[in-house]
Amino acid sequence: MAKKDYYEILGVPRNASQEEIKRVYRQLALKYHPDRNPGKREAEELFKEAAEAYSVLGDPSKRSTYDRFGLEGLRGEGFTGFHGFDASIFEDFEDILGSFFGLGDIFGTRSRRRRPYPQKGRDLALELEVTLEEAAAGVEKEISLNRAEPCPLCRGSGVQPGTRKASCPTCQGRGQLRYQQGFFTISRTCSHCDGSGEVISSPCGECRGSGKIRQKKTLKIRIPAGVDNGNRLRLEGEGEPGDTESARGDLYVVIRVAKHHFFEREGDDLLCDIPISFSQAALGSSLEIPQLDGDSLKLSIPPGIQSGEVLKLKGRGIKDIQSNRRGDLYVKILVKTPVKLTNEQKELLKKFAELRGENLDEADKSLLKKFRNIIH
Repeated sequence: MAKKDYYEILGVPRNASQEEIKRVYRQLALKYHPDRNPGKREAEELFKEAAEAYSVLGDPSKRSTYDRFGLEGLRGEGFTGFHGFDASIFEDFEDILGSFFGLGDIFGTRSRRRRPYPQKGRDLALELEVTLEEAAAGVEKEISLNRAEPCPLCRGSGVQPGTRKASCPTCQGRGQLRYQQGFFTISRTCSHCDGSGEVISSPCGECRGSGKIRQKKTLKIRIPAGVDNGNRLRLEGEGEPGDTESARGDLYVVIRVAKHHFFEREGDDLLCDIPISFSQAALGSSLEIPQLDGDSLKLSIPPGIQSGEVLKLKGRGIKDIQSNRRGDLYVKILVKTPVKLTNEQKELLKKFAELRGENLDEADKSLLKKFRNIIH
């Protein structure tokens, strides 16, 4: 027989990385898989050769021995080619080879029996609306949800009390069905029992064999101070129950903060608009503005403030949910122009304009000068 070169069989250089060897083997396994090449003996042989090569080159220890001593070194370790090949290498490639759990039978080995692992319960999610005041201070809320619960009659087993599950007649309790398909002995998960090896012959009359019933549950949850729109709170173990002896799922509460009539929120900062009169803007003033906690805050308006100017009040925003650092409050000043004036008020304003040297029929000269500088 010609001497085998495992690197040549896989088509990789001798300095190929383990990841490259694994990737090339995946490609060859897909290409020459007998299920894709029914009746083609050559494809079967190439598939076996690639698997044998990977069983050596895919194992760093065996690869090192092979690089130093060749096949003779491997035989010294008890490796006898395909008959000594470990079929467990296929466990990494079930996504390629499908559900062929009996591939070890090709090489004279016995594949292990597989049963599905108990499945964790399904996670649940719901939306909860809170006010901006509640989001800022934190609040305890009561929520209701309709979720699956273990059946109280059969305690989640799904069988009628006094009875028990029977061995699956389709797979005889093995959870697997085995087929001979030419070169392969193929094992598939039994669809009748979903691989459990057991079936319910006398289902529970309350839950009809599912082991679960739907019930309305009320929970109290604590909303921490500083939550924002879109934040998710995780309540561990408050989802639906899983398989017997497995953990429940979790409940995720998605926060929605309702729009406020006065404050606008940007992160941990608060924004608001405060209207003041012309006199307050010109002379300055001290105003009280509301706060989210119900108290009021004194705001000092400096004389000569212009409409649209923003005053910053440090540390008067919302507390950060993680660091407890407070954001700031930004107050935008809006100067209101009076619309209904008495004759006396009009005369006083005209007098005021005269004292300032203002011409009521002429635009602000400084503004016109700026405009001319721009266009020239």
